[in-house]
Amino acid sequence: MAGGDKVSGYILCQTKRAKLPYFIENISTNVYSIEELCYYLYHNLYLIDQTIMNEGLCSWIQEELELPALAAKLRSKISKFASAEDIVYPVFKEINYLTYEELKELNVRLQKMNEETPAMREKQKADALMENEMYVHAIQVYQNLLEREDLEEIREGMTEKVYHNLGCAHSYLFQMEKATEYFRKAYEGSRSREALEAYLIAFGMTRTSSEYEKMAKSIGTEKEVLQNIRERLQEFSKTPELVVNKTNMDEILTRLTREYHRSTGS
Repeated sequence: MAGGDKVSGYILCQTKRAKLPYFIENISTNVYSIEELCYYLYHNLYLIDQTIMNEGLCSWIQEELELPALAAKLRSKISKFASAEDIVYPVFKEINYLTYEELKELNVRLQKMNEETPAMREKQKADALMENEMYVHAIQVYQNLLEREDLEEIREGMTEKVYHNLGCAHSYLFQMEKATEYFRKAYEGSRSREALEAYLIAFGMTRTSSEYEKMAKSIGTEKEVLQNIRERLQEFSKTPELVVNKTNMDEILTRLTREYHRSTGS
């Protein structure tokens, strides 16, 4: 059911469709039915907070969806809202949204969330915002994480992952100077090949060829790494709708960093 039939990212409605939508602030999305609400809750557990679980949602469910009993259940939980379970179980149960197997999988996901530290949940929240292309909000959450002094105690390498994701977020917003700076910090912390390639690509997009070559040489970049970057750029240049030139280099970097972000799960 959770994967259900979808139209433009939404599942097909089987119950009442509201005339007025409910606006989910975290992902700037309107939902018109309880099925759509279920779909977004199921796929965005880390984004469930008071911006969703509030009186506005209860009123919408009661008045627009004409589900007063569900609205009453949720109202009883608003003042003591502490976790995603407070909203997902009542909402999903209303239309038996999940199969038995999906419900078991959801229970595992929720248990994992509850066992995570607040900082890890914030990291996951920022990652979810990235997946929903809410880059400005994601940047704010990542930057707040960097103000903590215990990131490496929570998970080794977490600081570098946050820096890398900040680089990705800024590149998606075409803020290439900032992206380059964060990719540099990610590389300096991890010294991984993946981080190096992201940094070199970003640096190359914002500097002249001579500056790029000088920097790559100064940090002792292996020929194999440079060759891999050239091959990836050439591969993108062969795409019919994407010809490599100075006017679309930002777009190329954006696509490359998206690819890296997906492949590494950072």
